[in-house]
Amino acid sequence: MLIPVILAGGVGSRLWPLSREFYPKQFIALVDDELSMLQSTLTRLQGIEGLAAPIVVCNEAHRFLVAEQLRQINIDDACIILEPEARNTAPAVTLAAYKTLEIDKNAVLLVLAADHLIKSESQFHAAVEVGSRCAENGQLVTFGVTPDQPETGYGYIRCQQGDGDYYTVEEFVEKPDKATAQAYLDSGDYYWNSGMFMFQASTLLKELQQWAPDIQQACEHAFQAIHQDLDFHRISQESFALCRSESIDYAVMEQTKNAVLVPLQSDWNDVGAWSAIWDISDKDEQGNATQGDVMLEAVNNSYVRAESRLVAALGVEDLVIVETADAVLVADKNRVQDIKKLVEKLKLQKRPELQNHTEVYRPWGSYESIIVAPRFQVKRIVVNPGSSLSLQLHHHRAEHWVVVKGCGRVTRGDEVFQLNEDESTYIPIGMKHRLENPGVIPLEIIEVQSGSYLGEDDIVRFDDCYGRVE
Repeated sequence: MLIPVILAGGVGSRLWPLSREFYPKQFIALVDDELSMLQSTLTRLQGIEGLAAPIVVCNEAHRFLVAEQLRQINIDDACIILEPEARNTAPAVTLAAYKTLEIDKNAVLLVLAADHLIKSESQFHAAVEVGSRCAENGQLVTFGVTPDQPETGYGYIRCQQGDGDYYTVEEFVEKPDKATAQAYLDSGDYYWNSGMFMFQASTLLKELQQWAPDIQQACEHAFQAIHQDLDFHRISQESFALCRSESIDYAVMEQTKNAVLVPLQSDWNDVGAWSAIWDISDKDEQGNATQGDVMLEAVNNSYVRAESRLVAALGVEDLVIVETADAVLVADKNRVQDIKKLVEKLKLQKRPELQNHTEVYRPWGSYESIIVAPRFQVKRIVVNPGSSLSLQLHHHRAEHWVVVKGCGRVTRGDEVFQLNEDESTYIPIGMKHRLENPGVIPLEIIEVQSGSYLGEDDIVRFDDCYGRVE
């Protein structure tokens, strides 16, 4: 049995302003018009022999995004493990290993990031087949991408070359400078570290006991308290908080004497920066890649993306320009790795643009802030068919609702009534209320909030379909 383990806990800070803390790049259709990066990672597995239901490891804040995106591609048997807080890849993979032992003690884990691009599925499947044989023989497999340029943004793996379809790992090396990367490329002994792995769960846990026993023990204790909550598996927050943050590379792969590398010839990209998006995008004769409503004149070798309005550029080159409804990034294409410095400044200033877009996703649908002003706010709210907001009240704001599409069922105090298109209602401060969509099409309303405080934390929940009642 082969169990895919999808690591979906990253925040993609170098792809700000499109990637945000509460809606990071793995949930965005960055390189596919229809599928998010997470969905592409899962659909890429179709056709692999012996494939079981996936394990997805994500953080608490993204749990409903993961569940909804799995539902959209008809995956209803996945195990979704929630990390109470980020602890890098070693603890995440360890939790998946303990879950795997409950399913099949001999199963092989295929560990994948949720946000990588692999163009040739057939070559990927062939590499997985080789890796599976190695893993079943007790080896720890890493996939190395054959480099085609002196890339300084990736780590490298040096191998002992041979005549077979996998090689013994000699050394993991950090991201090099340009000259060193060129030397690696010229030698033919180095591969890009893809961050994809295969091993049996039992093999990994034995290696952890040897090389990182503190991580193994903390995760074992956290897993012992696992319990199911709706579609999710929750572990012990207290035990997991004691686990140090470490990558699976440092914790095990760089220490073990039992690592092998399977070469991956397919076009691969970790889509870690805007320059990577430019690399893999279709370009015009001037080397520009564009998306959305973009107008260019005398522009060369640039990436320009418009999400909500016209973006026009004139007489520039080697730029990245990304527009969203609430932020615009303009950067030198050769400096995009430093966007994380801007993100740190946003964090220090506690700017809302770090966490959310103007459209915010919820398990029942989404809301979009249209106007925000002192003492009032206007939102567009979309409730999915069959979904319901919690029964709640607000201490500091009143709400006016106008239905613009579909029909809604409204609870207002002791009243329950239907609200159709072009009809409205009023929710006074302090009144219990709920909005439901009993129909088969999305319910859209315009909500006007008024009051002394309009923050999202002014919600007292009494009943909720999604387990959000304290």
